Amino acid sequence: MFELVQSGGWLMIPILLCSVIAFGIIVERSWALQKRKICPDELVSTIWKLEKQNKLNVGEIARLREASPLGKILAAGLVNLRHEREVMKESIEETGRQVVNELERYLNTLGTIASITPLLGLLGTVIGMIKVFAAITTAGVGDPAVLAGGISEALITTATGLSIAIPSLIFYRHFRGKVESLVCIMEAESIKMVEVLHGAREKESRV
Repeated sequence: MFELVQSGGWLMIPILLCSVIAFGIIVERSWALQKRKICPDELVSTIWKLEKQNKLNVGEIARLREASPLGKILAAGLVNLRHEREVMKESIEETGRQVVNELERYLNTLGTIASITPLLGLLGTVIGMIKVFAAITTAGVGDPAVLAGGISEALITTATGLSIAIPSLIFYRHFRGKVESLVCIMEAESIKMVEVLHGAREKESRV
């Protein structure tokens, strides 16, 4: 590995640093963006049961808020359960924006790595070719060993940069799509909770 870095030149250091950061982000986001952690099943049903049993108190709402991102959004609405439907929806939307921002954590960094590592590799290629032409100027083209260092540096940095950029871009797109899917689920669950609870309260008030 050290010989590879040495052959690729000093630009291999930032490229490999980007690979370490990208790997860490991919592992962390793969763990954090699991559906069961973000949007637990039957959460709205559980809330409805607690409300029917008159057990939806401050303590239950606090536990719901800490349990998951979806729970945090629903808890924001439950705090305003006694207010009008629009007030409840506004509080849900405000908290929802905060949750989405948390779900997208580190994704901009991963996207940046996917963009800059090919450029770093290209810069290494340019530097390597400059060395090749400098060697040709001073020593001519008769000795291939004189040219090998620059050519090797050009090829290694380009290959390494692309090897890091390609999976980084794939996972960046994957996580973006996953966040969008989770947001759609959370929006649907939030609307369902508002309609269930407020609809039930409206029916009771008419009786």
